[in-house]
Amino acid sequence: MPPIQTAAIALPPLTVTFQSLFLFALAALCALASGPAAANLVEAVRKVQPSVVGITTFQVTRPLASHLAGTGFVVGDGRHVVTNAHVIRSDPSKGQQALFALVRNGSDVDRRQLSIVAQDPAHHLALLRMSGDPLPAVRLRSDPELLPEGSAIAVTGFPIGTVLGLYPATQAGIVSARPPNISPQPDSRFLDAAFVAAPRYEVYQLDLVAYPGHSGSPLYDAGNGEVVGILNATFIKTTREKVISEPSGIAYAIPAGFIRQLLLANGLKP
Repeated sequence: MPPIQTAAIALPPLTVTFQSLFLFALAALCALASGPAAANLVEAVRKVQPSVVGITTFQVTRPLASHLAGTGFVVGDGRHVVTNAHVIRSDPSKGQQALFALVRNGSDVDRRQLSIVAQDPAHHLALLRMSGDPLPAVRLRSDPELLPEGSAIAVTGFPIGTVLGLYPATQAGIVSARPPNISPQPDSRFLDAAFVAAPRYEVYQLDLVAYPGHSGSPLYDAGNGEVVGILNATFIKTTREKVISEPSGIAYAIPAGFIRQLLLANGLKP
């Protein structure tokens, strides 16, 4: 009796079918998840963008010679702006300088004069008074706890100054870590009086690159547009990356809780 040929008909392995179904279902879930997330980011940018201004310095003796030093955003009563302290630092070699906010008004740009109200050296913040009518103020995060790692965030500001025109640009990413603002040093060679005296607190480390002009940009929750911090590469790098000879390109941000403290200390409602 001849042997029975059991392999005459080849059936597709069931594992391949189940794997295909699983991958299809996963792709469908990702598509469903990305739709609302993308819509949330669009809405968040729409909320924050009208509050973002460019911070520029003008030489009093040469009013056409201006320099976009960084970014700021409107807070409190709509007549105040927060930025980083180094953004408003004047250059003695350029003589007397005046501070202005550059505000987009349709296709035009308005120039609003700024005056310094207060500074917070410990957190490298500056509070400025802006002339003219009030602008929409951002909504600051009230929860003192920082966003957890992995949270979707966005930053809107003026990278590379006005080289590409005065158009606020948005970058999206995540909170990659919440390290202390000061990193441990390998030995005493890297210690100085300012480093030792600096207060310790948590900051945001982000998975996006900060460019010149980004300093002072609002860091906000990509889901609801709530501002959770202020981008600051210069200040934090002097303490966290003191042992690194070349800039890392990592972006950091100061938590919004310190902005709230600055506003309250100057009689403003956050």
